[in-house]
Amino acid sequence: MIKELDAKNFAGFIGSGISMVDFWADWCGPCRMIAPVIQELANENNDVAFGKLNVDDCPELAGKFDVMGIPTLLFFKDGELQDTIVGVVSKGIIQRKLDALK
Repeated sequence: MIKELDAKNFAGFIGSGISMVDFWADWCGPCRMIAPVIQELANENNDVAFGKLNVDDCPELAGKFDVMGIPTLLFFKDGELQDTIVGVVSKGIIQRKLDALK
């Protein structure tokens, strides 16, 4: 399951364990392209928390993490940013980033 995130629940979501947050927007074509891949990864990685954060709704969080382009995927472990991917990439690349955090 992919959790919808906002300024209120973001810190708690990334606070413990491994998590990946997709910074996206409704109007972003590449964001729509990568969404099914992220859903597949969420279904296959039960030990990782997956979240989506709409940059139009939460520009302060996008700014905090220097999100300049979308989609941007941020990888966290116990609340600490570990890695970042900007743009559309293959499922395998994202999976390797997740595996490196496990």
